Amino acid sequence: MPLPYMTQSLCPECFQVISAEIKAENGKVVIEKECPEHGFYKDTYWGSEEDFLRAEKWWCDGRLDNPRTDTIKGCPQDCGLCPEHKSHTGLALIDVTNRCNLACPICFANARTSGYVYEPTLEEIRGILENLRANEPVPTPAVQFAGGEPTIRDELPEIIAMANELGFKNIEIASNGLKIAESADYLMKLQEAGLSTIYFQFDGITPEPYIAARGKDLFPAKKKVIENARKVGFDSIVLVPTLVRGLNDMQVGGIIDFAVQNVDVVRGIIFQPVSITGRIDREKLDEMRITIPDLTRLAEEQTSGTIKAEDWYPVSSISTFSKALGHYRGEPAVEFTCSPHCGMATYIFVEDGEIQPITGFVNIEKFFGTLENVIKDYERDSRYGRIKAKLRLFFSLRHFKEKGRVLKLVRNIMKKHSYDELGDFSRQSMLIGAMHFMDPYNYDLQRVNHCCIHYGIPDGRIIPFCAYNTLHRETVEKEFSISLEEWRRRRGKQAVEVEI
Repeated sequence: MPLPYMTQSLCPECFQVISAEIKAENGKVVIEKECPEHGFYKDTYWGSEEDFLRAEKWWCDGRLDNPRTDTIKGCPQDCGLCPEHKSHTGLALIDVTNRCNLACPICFANARTSGYVYEPTLEEIRGILENLRANEPVPTPAVQFAGGEPTIRDELPEIIAMANELGFKNIEIASNGLKIAESADYLMKLQEAGLSTIYFQFDGITPEPYIAARGKDLFPAKKKVIENARKVGFDSIVLVPTLVRGLNDMQVGGIIDFAVQNVDVVRGIIFQPVSITGRIDREKLDEMRITIPDLTRLAEEQTSGTIKAEDWYPVSSISTFSKALGHYRGEPAVEFTCSPHCGMATYIFVEDGEIQPITGFVNIEKFFGTLENVIKDYERDSRYGRIKAKLRLFFSLRHFKEKGRVLKLVRNIMKKHSYDELGDFSRQSMLIGAMHFMDPYNYDLQRVNHCCIHYGIPDGRIIPFCAYNTLHRETVEKEFSISLEEWRRRRGKQAVEVEI
C-alpha cells in the first residue's frame, strides 16, 4: 500500500493497542505513535523507502481453516490462532525448557532471571505436536524445539523422535551448540532420532561479539560444532547471527565467507536484527536499531558486490511458487504468507569457493509473474483454465538463463513437490536470509496477523512469534511452570546450578 498509511501498534510502556502511522522520512520508513498516558514514540521501521516499496508488491493472504480461539478482545490478545489470522503455520516453535547454560542479555527467556522453570511434560509436548499436525488446510510440516537451551533437556532425543513419528518433515533445534561441541556422539544421537537441522546461534567470526552478547568467547566452541557435524555426517546447520549495530554488523561478509568455507555442513544463514526488549532511551534505540535493508546493503558492501541488495526478495514471495504448485497437484501447499517486511532472503550457489546468487540463473520477476498467471488460470476453475495453467507452468522455465543444475532442481520440485526435492535444492544451494522479529517500539499488528511462525503451547493455543515474545510468554510460562525452589527439591541442586 502507498505511504503513508495507518496501522495498529503497542505502547512500549503499558502495551495497550494504539494507532500508528507508517510514513517515509529522509529516504527511510518510520513508525510514529502516541499513547495518551505515556506520550509520543518514533522508530525506524525500514532503513530504505525504496526497498520498502519494492517489497510491498509481495503482500498476500493465506488460509487458516480451523482457528483455535474466538475474536473477543481483538488482535493481539486473542492469539490462539483466532479467525482474524491470515496465515497457517509454516514453522512451529515449542520451548522444551527455559533453562539455559548461558545468561545472554539479548535472550527472550531465561529461568535464572525469571525465577521459575518452564518445562512442558512429554505428554504436553505430544499434545502440542498433534495440535499442530491437525492444522487445516495444511498440517504444520516443520517444528523447531527451542528454549532456553533445548539440549539441556535430557529427553530431547525422545522429543525429536516423537515429532518424527507424528509426521513432521523438518525437525529443528535452536541451540547455542555448547553441548554439541562437547560431544559428537550426542549429535549423532539427535540425528538418529530424526533431527533435520540445527538453528545455530552464531554471532560472528571473532571473540568480541560473543564476549559482548554472550558473556564469554564462544567462537572456539562454534567451530567445534562444525567439526563434530562433519565428523558424524550431519549436513544441515543454519547459522543464526543476532545482528546489533556497532557489535557485529561489520562481520556480515565474514559470516557469509565462513558459511561458504563450510558449505558441506552449513546450509544457510538467517540474520536476526536485534529486537529491543525493556525500556530504552530514544538515542540508544537509534544507535542499536538495524533493519533488513541495512543488512542487505552491508552484505553487498562486504561481499564486494557479489550479493547485491536487489538479489534479496521477501520471504512471502515464495508463496507464489507454493500456491501455483498446490493448484497443480490438487491440494494446498505450505504458503509463507507473512508480511513482506518480516523477512527477505536469497539463495546462493557455491562452486570451487565462488558464489553466485540465484538471480544469476533465473529472472525472478518474470518467473513469478508467469506463476501469478498460472494461479489465475487455475482459479477460473474450468477445464480450459487448468490445461492453460499446466502449459504455462512448465513454460515458466524459459525464464531460467541457463540450462544447468538450478533449472534441473526447480523442474524436479515442480514435478514432484515433495520434501525430498526441496531437500535436494537446499543441499545444493545456500539460503541467506533475515527475519526481523518485532519489539514494542516497531510493533505492527498487520505483520502479526500475517505471521506464519507460531509457538505451540500446552493449553492448545498457537500464538504468532512476535505476539508470544512481546505479550504472552510470561503469562504462559507462569501458568505452566514451577519455582526454582521446587525444581531443586525435585531434581537436586546440581541439576539447577550446572544447567541454569
